[in-house]
Amino acid sequence: MHGETIRQTYTLVHFGDDSIAYAGQHLHATEMEAHTHSFVEMALVVAGSGAHRTHAGLRPLQVGDVVLLRPGVWHGYEECAGLVVHNCCFSAELLHRELAWTREDPLLGHLLWTGPYAGHGRGVLTTHLTADEMAGCVAELDAMSELTTRSLRLHRSDIIARLSLALGYAARAALGEAAQVSERVHPSVVEAMRRMEARPAHPWTLTELAGDLHLAPGYLVRLFKLATGLPPMAFLSRLRVELAAEQLLHSDRPINAIGESVGWADPNYFARRFRSHFGLSASAYRSKFARPYRLG
Repeated sequence: MHGETIRQTYTLVHFGDDSIAYAGQHLHATEMEAHTHSFVEMALVVAGSGAHRTHAGLRPLQVGDVVLLRPGVWHGYEECAGLVVHNCCFSAELLHRELAWTREDPLLGHLLWTGPYAGHGRGVLTTHLTADEMAGCVAELDAMSELTTRSLRLHRSDIIARLSLALGYAARAALGEAAQVSERVHPSVVEAMRRMEARPAHPWTLTELAGDLHLAPGYLVRLFKLATGLPPMAFLSRLRVELAAEQLLHSDRPINAIGESVGWADPNYFARRFRSHFGLSASAYRSKFARPYRLG
């Protein structure tokens, strides 16, 4: 066995040092208090009913519903009536390393990279699986769960393969059968993402980014919005608040210093952007998720 797959420090759930992924079913007979985590989570409702609480409010849950959450997003379950959720979690390191190729895949790229940021998602994407789709997804998650009890050194690739197959069900449902899906995300969009992720604190402007890619600014905006639903600077804003949340959860750095480290030297502007994304001020976010908490 890998060791302690998922650990919890107060209201922050995170992976142990020797784990990259987890899959398993959990019964929520009562509410699950709001918490956050430092990994990507996909939650599939397989039985019962309840409601999902995020920054956007309370959303009813039914069998077949899927919720994809980026790292740093806070959420909880309420009004639970025999609610059984099949959780699939994997580390941000895995996303940025072995699964980096998904950024260029039109289906998984939408599910993992762009869809949760699009519109008012702010790190959350929701979709729904049919009974057949749910059965297929659960089969892959069960196989992944069994693999996570084995040697990570010998079964790392198998875990990633099962994870990719499970995510594929949610990705297809999120875009819909009738959706117009391009063969691939435009290379300039992928390169723009990589540049901003590599230097989030850089004072990026649309003109500079487009110039680096030898594109007209308006054309880059059109390409970016086609692929992500967002213009480049809005994508950068979402990236910065996610990085800021990670530092708030994992360090004692002053909040103003964190804002400056992600590219927002103006404390007031950082405060507005963080609250707009997470529904909480940076100080409230840190305080709320740094108190004793036990999984329900």
